[in-house]
Amino acid sequence: MSAGVAGRFAPATFQYFLDVLTVEDGHRQGYLSFMAETAIVVGDRKELTFLLSQAAELEHGLMCEYLYGADAAGFQPAGLPPRPMRPEEIVPRGQDFATVGHLYRSIERGFGHLADKLGAERLFTGPAFQQADERTFGWPDLRPITGLAGANRAIERIVEQGEGARGDWANAHYGRFLAVLDEYRAMRNEDPAFEPAHPVAAAAVRGVEGVEPDVYISDPATGGCSDLFNAVYELLLQMIARYFAFGHETPGQRQVLAHTAVDLMFEAIKPLGLLLARLPVGPDHPGATAGASFQLPYRASFLLPHRRSSWLRFAERLDELAGFADDLGPPGDADEVAAVAAALRRAAANLMAHVEAV
Repeated sequence: MSAGVAGRFAPATFQYFLDVLTVEDGHRQGYLSFMAETAIVVGDRKELTFLLSQAAELEHGLMCEYLYGADAAGFQPAGLPPRPMRPEEIVPRGQDFATVGHLYRSIERGFGHLADKLGAERLFTGPAFQQADERTFGWPDLRPITGLAGANRAIERIVEQGEGARGDWANAHYGRFLAVLDEYRAMRNEDPAFEPAHPVAAAAVRGVEGVEPDVYISDPATGGCSDLFNAVYELLLQMIARYFAFGHETPGQRQVLAHTAVDLMFEAIKPLGLLLARLPVGPDHPGATAGASFQLPYRASFLLPHRRSSWLRFAERLDELAGFADDLGPPGDADEVAAVAAALRRAAANLMAHVEAV
């Protein structure tokens, strides 16, 4: 449910709606829609997985979407919505949804339908010890999902945190991002010349598999920092993939992977990203800065099957990237690159401490 829609109802009226929960396919919903919604078909596990992946991508850019939607009037969609899915279709694909809540309600109904169709024990196949919890990344409410009740609780929590589906949207993500927009407008009113962001262009050093950047980075120091950022980002994703698709790691070793990945986010990705936002693209684009492109060298990644070889490769790559950072030197007066090089070496040493000799 859209938080803006909830805000237009009087408290007594809104509470009445909250007290009346809909029941679809025999499963209670923890939040409601105030508008007619097209049906989203979830007939098998593949489509449910596709929709969950779509929701993950949506959450990744949610702040931009909320702020753009709040600040834009009468904007037009980029294209036609996908045609409705037929129950007999076997290939998963995207389906049209009106709101974020609409998508999550459909996922919730899909879980209920497949639990009835397959049985909960067959639908929820991942054991708890293979999943992340509060201790893994330090995130509250991160719990293993082993049944329908846990899945529905997680979906309801996501929607509450995002849109405030029970009416308290001021502290939800939507309300917080809207407050950022209000503060920005107030500051621009006081100082029309105020610019809160760097003049970043969608820039990269090179294209990848036929996908070319809008702007090419021509400044050598900026290009080196961009390559370093993207190489660390690729390795970070491989470590996270290894955590969730592990082979033969002990619980303690998986925790090392998780902590190393989080450390790289704060000690390499963050400082390099902030640095790139200040570094020039090059003389062909005066006044423009590069920013982080999050570009991967190829679209498909890989997962080494054996634990020891995977960890050796991770440590080897970390040392390679540290050496690359050393050769870059500090761009301008920045010393972030040296600190990143040191963090990469610490991460490599930490991983190697858990690799047994043969």
